[in-house]
Amino acid sequence: MKNIFFFIRRYFTFLSFLLLQVFAIILLTRSSKAHEAFFTDATSELTGKLNKRYSNLRSYFSLSETNRQLAEENTRLKNLLASNNIAPDSSRVMYTDTTHVDSSGRYRKFTWLPARVIGNTVTLQTNFLTLERGSNQGVKKGMAVIGPQGIVGVVVETSSNISKVMSLLHRNSRVSAMLKKDNNAGSIEWDGNDPSILTLRNVSKSAKVVKGDSVVTSTYSANFPSHLMVGTVASIVEDPSSNFYTLKVKTATNFFNVQYVYLVENTRYAEQLQLENTPMTNQ
Repeated sequence: MKNIFFFIRRYFTFLSFLLLQVFAIILLTRSSKAHEAFFTDATSELTGKLNKRYSNLRSYFSLSETNRQLAEENTRLKNLLASNNIAPDSSRVMYTDTTHVDSSGRYRKFTWLPARVIGNTVTLQTNFLTLERGSNQGVKKGMAVIGPQGIVGVVVETSSNISKVMSLLHRNSRVSAMLKKDNNAGSIEWDGNDPSILTLRNVSKSAKVVKGDSVVTSTYSANFPSHLMVGTVASIVEDPSSNFYTLKVKTATNFFNVQYVYLVENTRYAEQLQLENTPMTNQ
């Protein structure tokens, strides 16, 4: 303790300077949106580089499991290729068509991009993942993130080479999901307790749900393709005063060791938003 006080006394001027510098930077970022954006981007890049170094070491000791997961994911994606395309909408006329069309006239709805996880938290109330892929590599805010076993989260921030993902293990996360066997839909949330258990709310009591039933993403989701694995029903909570079940769902994704993911963009949804945000001009 004596040495600590001696150190502070000896370097008091320098420590005071550092403290004032940090305080000045905080004031600057809060008073200017431009400076806030600059420091946020710089911090994300620095944190991403540090996480990348740590991730390189961690990845070395899990290569066997990573290769197994990648093999399973590649097989699953090959089986899902047809679901990435849908029939064209004949009720709309596009003056400029930039979508990819296959030989049957179906256009691509979902675009998949691989990414490596270099940062991940599971013990907080608001958990995030950091991916080694950013705006320079095609990542956009709102893209869905999917792991080898099931969905992971949604992109909420991007910098040049790093992106930040809101995990399913986040108190503000909401994903439209449904029971695979009968399409009864509800909302997937996390209660902040067990990182391996999610909560599916608002499932009608008319559903014949049993323990072990598969829960997948629903057709109502704007971010995720439908019928992607979320988890399996672990328990059923029945409230006599309500017409809905509350289901506890064991996550398909093991958030403790996720290493590689896929970023998925709903290209048709993105085009719709772009059209809605484009001002009309007189011809």
